[in-house]
Amino acid sequence: MSASLHHPSIHDYRQPVPSWWAASAGVAPSAPRLDGELKVDVAVIGGGVTGLNAGIAIVREGGLSAAVLDAAPIGWGASGRNGGFCCLGSAKLSWPAIIRRFGLAEAQAFFRLQVAAIAHVRQLLAEFAIDAEAGPEGEAVIAHHPRAVEGLAEEAALYAQAFDTPCRVLSLSEVKERGLFTAEAAGALLVPHGFPLHPLKYVQGLARAAADAGVKLHGESPVVGWSREGHRHRLTTPTGSVLADRVAVATAGFTRESLHPGLSGRLLPVLSNIIVTRPLTAAERAEQRFDTLTMCADTRHLLHYFRLLPDGRLMFGARGGISAAPAAEDAMKARLRGDLARMFPAFARAETAYFWRGLTDLTFDLLPHFGTLDDESAHFLLGFHGNGVAMGSFGGSLLGRRVAGLPVDLPSPVSRPLRRFPLPWLRQTYLRAAYIAFSLRDGVGK
Repeated sequence: MSASLHHPSIHDYRQPVPSWWAASAGVAPSAPRLDGELKVDVAVIGGGVTGLNAGIAIVREGGLSAAVLDAAPIGWGASGRNGGFCCLGSAKLSWPAIIRRFGLAEAQAFFRLQVAAIAHVRQLLAEFAIDAEAGPEGEAVIAHHPRAVEGLAEEAALYAQAFDTPCRVLSLSEVKERGLFTAEAAGALLVPHGFPLHPLKYVQGLARAAADAGVKLHGESPVVGWSREGHRHRLTTPTGSVLADRVAVATAGFTRESLHPGLSGRLLPVLSNIIVTRPLTAAERAEQRFDTLTMCADTRHLLHYFRLLPDGRLMFGARGGISAAPAAEDAMKARLRGDLARMFPAFARAETAYFWRGLTDLTFDLLPHFGTLDDESAHFLLGFHGNGVAMGSFGGSLLGRRVAGLPVDLPSPVSRPLRRFPLPWLRQTYLRAAYIAFSLRDGVGK
């Protein structure tokens, strides 16, 4: 099986990410390439929010030594190129389906885990004095079609009844009054949890905190070999190796098929795409009636996610696209520009200053997974479904505790075995079929 389901360019770790985050994050923390042999108690594969949180927990709470290896510079992957939505989520499976499958009590435990994950990120920003441009509390879910308004009312009722979380359904006039208007909007749901942030500033701040705690950080050190030497694990990179008693895997959407046989065929990496405009003028924002720093997403299955940044730029992202080849980038950028112009006609003339893409990871059951490999000396947390800032952070801390041998209580939805996709070599075919079906449903508001 190939190392990746996508064009190899998406894994070109030498290629800088042409994002607004990279342009505005400042100087990156030191994470030199691994040269020679290193011995530690725990090796962490993946230097994003999950791996860094794991490393901090391993050292500070477990009292063990840890090294974090990343194939690219720290923050190059999904953690440093996402939309910066620290919010509820990480599962693609709906709440009614989760309740039916696991029962109300386990669903409530999973919901509490998500709320705690948001609080965990807030606490980290304060504890480590990370200026990640944290924005206002709450998330707006914008109905993209009149038929979607009914679904928002049902969702608000579920949040209130099942999770004791009051959400407010907004009429179209209230959407305009609150500066949340898009040309497609038919209403909105205000969810009180979550906040936006600058994802790369957050990752870089975490990396500095991890290094200060004693975690050894090594970027540009892809794991190209994984073997056993007695009870220990040998992780080989192009210029060195790590010998560790235990391993934590935190590679998310950029997980290579060849990393470990126990992970092959179990993730579906999918593309997410973002453009950022020039700073919009106050007049443009007033004309559009979109003038809030609240993070927003629409109700599509192939959703759009968007928000104003502190300097007035619009960040606008969307799921979709099958090919990660460079030749496909112009078409995706044009699609995003067309969607933006349709939803925000007052911003249609604002040029695109930045465009980039990345991978997120889906699982067969559409849930995140804590799991183990081999003799349970290797642990992983994978499957964030495009929403890993909060859960990846808190989950990384729990992963670190778990690999350090400390007790961790996890709800059933995230602790079941990670299944392989049926006929995993057809995953891209499944994705194409799903995108066609989702596009048809989105068109009629279903």
